[in-house]
Amino acid sequence: MEIDFDAITEYQRYKLMASLIVPRPIALVTTLGADGTANAAPFSMFNMLGEEPPIVMISVNRLADGALKDTAANIVRSGEFVVHLCDEAMAERMHRCGERLPPDVSELAHVGLTAAPSTRIAPPRIAEAPVAFECRLWETLETESRQIFIGRVLRLHARDGLIDTERWRVRLQEYFPVGRFGASFYVTTRDRFSLEQEAGKPAASTAIDEI
Repeated sequence: MEIDFDAITEYQRYKLMASLIVPRPIALVTTLGADGTANAAPFSMFNMLGEEPPIVMISVNRLADGALKDTAANIVRSGEFVVHLCDEAMAERMHRCGERLPPDVSELAHVGLTAAPSTRIAPPRIAEAPVAFECRLWETLETESRQIFIGRVLRLHARDGLIDTERWRVRLQEYFPVGRFGASFYVTTRDRFSLEQEAGKPAASTAIDEI
């Protein structure tokens, strides 16, 4: 099968790409509205782009009338946002943050997540999240359908015990993020394996649990 992307619609391209390029990590992004309301929204068109400088990318689609979503409008105005990685314990509340609410209503309060102060930027981080990256806008790319924000990571917050800062290892046995699959389906990250283990022998715990 071969499909000419110039011959199909924008929606058809989206459905194919979003269902085939999986699983995708999910960024639950917090920003501040002009009135100080803490906004939170999940985006699965997200990933890290590099470590020097430390940058991450989120892609935010425009609304049907071409207007910006609250997250995009807040980033354009303030240049600050927090990216959170979501685990199984907060997956349902993360998903509910995608519901359309008025700009002056905080998704955090709506779904029962706790706002905690960030260190170097104004938008709050989410206390329940295992990982939070405080970001300042580095660069913006614009397409007909999206605002693509590249943020420089200023500070990392992690759940106590998740990171060994002596060896700079992440204890993956304590970390169970979820990923986005096609449509409204999600996947866990519990089924882990190593391609370097010897045939017939279980993988050493450190190889998969501490990276």
